[in-house]
Amino acid sequence: MRSKSESQTLSNSTSNAAAAAMDSASSADPIHHLLRLVAFNSFLLRPPKLRLKLPTLTLPSSMTVYALVLLTYFLVVSGFVYDVIVEPPGIGSVQDPATGSVRPVVFLQGRVNGQYIIEGLSSGFMFILGGLGIVLLDLGLDRNRARSVKVSYASAGISSVIIAYVMIIGILAINFLGNANLRKKILY
Repeated sequence: MRSKSESQTLSNSTSNAAAAAMDSASSADPIHHLLRLVAFNSFLLRPPKLRLKLPTLTLPSSMTVYALVLLTYFLVVSGFVYDVIVEPPGIGSVQDPATGSVRPVVFLQGRVNGQYIIEGLSSGFMFILGGLGIVLLDLGLDRNRARSVKVSYASAGISSVIIAYVMIIGILAINFLGNANLRKKILY
């Protein structure tokens, strides 16, 4: 007497064979029948034996992740999304009232909620410069480095942070030129 699993397997295989026979018999395409008789039965065509391997994904190095995070941070703080949505000009122009000539303007004066593309990129670069300065200060505290290397890292870090701070304050002062009270609070 057959077990339950053997009888189920036998009934499944007979139903699959019957379904395949009905599919081939019900096909009205004569080329399908010709290929089925000639090619597959005489072994002219046979499916290839594929040995596919799943791709192995390795984790990226820590410096690759750091570079991607830094690039994403730069795009966010420089207003890349704003630039894509609003499509502001790269730089602006202002007519000089004394001479009447048109001169280029990089920073949009008097408007806090607007920017030119170059203004956003330069402010984003200053934020990145300040962040890299802090990273250089951290590298200057490493005990396993030579004293001259630590001093170089520390001095480069301090100068980067100071330059970034002064330039960001300058950019904010230019943006707030229209409002004298805010300009005094930022500069003093």
